[in-house]
Amino acid sequence: MDHSADAQRTDLMTITRFVLNEQSKYPESRGDFTILLSHIVLGCKFVCSAVNKAGLAKLIGLAGETNVQGEEQKKLDVLSNDVFIKALISSGRTCILVSEEDEDATFVEPSKRGKYCVVFDPLDGSSNIDCGVSIGTIFGIYLVKEDREPTIEDVLQPGKNMLAAGYCMYGSSCTLVLSTGTGVNGFTLDPSLGEFILTHPDIKIPKKGKIYSVNEGNAKNWDGPTTKYVEKCKFPKDGSSPKSLRYVGSMVADVHRTLLYGGIFLYPGDKKSPNGKLRVLYEVFPMSFLMELAGGQAFTGKQRALDLVPEKLHERSPIFLGSYDDVEEIKALYAAEEK
Repeated sequence: MDHSADAQRTDLMTITRFVLNEQSKYPESRGDFTILLSHIVLGCKFVCSAVNKAGLAKLIGLAGETNVQGEEQKKLDVLSNDVFIKALISSGRTCILVSEEDEDATFVEPSKRGKYCVVFDPLDGSSNIDCGVSIGTIFGIYLVKEDREPTIEDVLQPGKNMLAAGYCMYGSSCTLVLSTGTGVNGFTLDPSLGEFILTHPDIKIPKKGKIYSVNEGNAKNWDGPTTKYVEKCKFPKDGSSPKSLRYVGSMVADVHRTLLYGGIFLYPGDKKSPNGKLRVLYEVFPMSFLMELAGGQAFTGKQRALDLVPEKLHERSPIFLGSYDDVEEIKALYAAEEK
């Protein structure tokens, strides 16, 4: 047995250690935020384990049937939602939770209440489970004013007010990408240790990419600028090579690739869905937050995505995010359309 190699493995930057290091930069910090993040991480580990067993669902009873005790078995997205709601409430650091799975916000009872509000999609892309495509959890964290009773207005804030955001992707490996407002870092779950290890420090998106990512099946309903942009990707007039198309249909997987390799991810509004399909609070905002902090941009077709002020919990918005120069091009096409 190689003891020196084992000793080396203990000198790893785990996510816990990383967050504690960040906390030590703020002497006034009480550790509340660190505790909240550790509960989110625990939820991600639990869901990762459940997702890995999903293919065996019929064997182990995770597929909407009734088990021996007569309890109704839950679908994975419902199970994931329960996991995160329980993990977040039990942290004692949250006061409002907004989930993609729940129509209304969850207000935490006063005895377990803290000062943070968490918005999340517990299992984004869950329709892809059966074909083994990467899926994930997306989350964003807001701070709530402490001196009064929390209200829904505390959540309906622009994305630029978020304290932190991230996603956890359950794919060939389990990867958690997180930003607490300064830089973006990626951690990979080491299953033998049960720990997330820092594997992608200080992620920076390339200034320009060679990939575009969009559902071209909706092309006949697109507006002018989106149509022109995609046309330009495929048939560039300046003699450059055409961009490659990559579209998984699972936002976490598509954004993760865009973040690492550069390029642009588009989910425009169209004639059928004028506001696009993606929800502002727990899909558009967290991903836009990460993109900007990695040096990219996020645009709604009208404005910077993080400046948007949502009026409803499950409001939708078109989104164009990715490499700085690529988003700049689509912004120019929208500006030209308005003239």
